[in-house]
Amino acid sequence: MALGFLITAFLYATVGFGGGSTYNALLLLNNVDYNLIPKIALTCNIIVVTGSSIRYYKENLIPWKITIPLIMVSIPFSLLGGSISINKETFLLILSLCLIISGIFLLIRQKEVREIAQNTQGKIGLIFFSTISSILGFLAGLVGIGGGIFFSPILHITKSMPSKNIAAFSSIFILVNSVSGLIGQFMKEKNEQILINYLNYSWLFFAVLFGGLIGSHLGIKIFKPIIVRRLTAILIIFVGLRLIMGI
Repeated sequence: MALGFLITAFLYATVGFGGGSTYNALLLLNNVDYNLIPKIALTCNIIVVTGSSIRYYKENLIPWKITIPLIMVSIPFSLLGGSISINKETFLLILSLCLIISGIFLLIRQKEVREIAQNTQGKIGLIFFSTISSILGFLAGLVGIGGGIFFSPILHITKSMPSKNIAAFSSIFILVNSVSGLIGQFMKEKNEQILINYLNYSWLFFAVLFGGLIGSHLGIKIFKPIIVRRLTAILIIFVGLRLIMGI
């Protein structure tokens, strides 16, 4: 499983995502306790996107004017999502739907624009994206998917900003919501054994750290982003369909 996490981090780091959807898929395929899945996935998200977020910040690619209000909206919702306890069947149903939808989103053809659209930063644009941000924030905390994998295609479809700015925005969005969601996840836990079991998977965190570091520097030179997106889409759609048929 460590190799799968390392490869996932490596591939996702090339396209600016954390990999939460695929971590969830791999954990489910390995029959990990569903109570641990969001916690492990969110932690891996944080590890992978921290480096890319710093890099985007240094390159001045983060569109702060829209990023700050959207993450401020999403934080309480990701905290809320993380703090809610749900049964295994509900968790698997929500996660399977998220995997399938995110896989479909990954297959959507991206349209490039040269600059940030003015309507994105207007009142209507902020209301629209704030609504999406709150929903994705809630899902991030609830099932351990950072949300960037959903937000990125939406920003492309609406021609809101160039790809490099979308990647930068997605990294910050995933980072903030993963941190908030993880806090919510641990706030609801009263069973100390869950924390112990969580720490027993710390070797996966080192795997994604290593994979993310390599991917952020070399991955883009080895694999084309479109290939990474399509392969990832196939995997998570497969797992999502498998989950639905098994529920």
